[in-house]
Amino acid sequence: MIRAALVVTALLAALPARAEQVGEVGVDWVGNDIIIEAVADPDVQGVTCHVAYFDRGLIDRLSKGNWFEDPSNASIACRQTGPIVIGDIDRGEDGEDVFRTARSLVFKSLRVKRIFDEKNQTLIYLAHAAELTDGSAKLSISTVPLYNAD
Repeated sequence: MIRAALVVTALLAALPARAEQVGEVGVDWVGNDIIIEAVADPDVQGVTCHVAYFDRGLIDRLSKGNWFEDPSNASIACRQTGPIVIGDIDRGEDGEDVFRTARSLVFKSLRVKRIFDEKNQTLIYLAHAAELTDGSAKLSISTVPLYNAD
């Protein structure tokens, strides 16, 4: 029983960060909204990213079909929100996922990836859509310089 609890705890700790909705802007009369979420980097204390994305309303889904999918568009801004302490992060060129959420029933997700530019002492955060069948060129980038970070 204790072993199972430890395994579940380890798996939950390995998951990307959770987002907290901090804003919602209605953009039209059919219920389409722009959602703004705050995502604290789970491995870099003191960095928070704000991600904005389009959320289709029910009327738009029914009138245009494609019921189970939202657009790939997203925007990101990341800032230092406290003293920066870097934990055990992937320092490779491919970086690692910080946040991921589904944008369709099965095939598409919105991801935030962190890449560490060690030479320039900068964290790079990339928001992009990942699709099973086709990639997406829609992306947004934000950087956080590491002045005096631990």
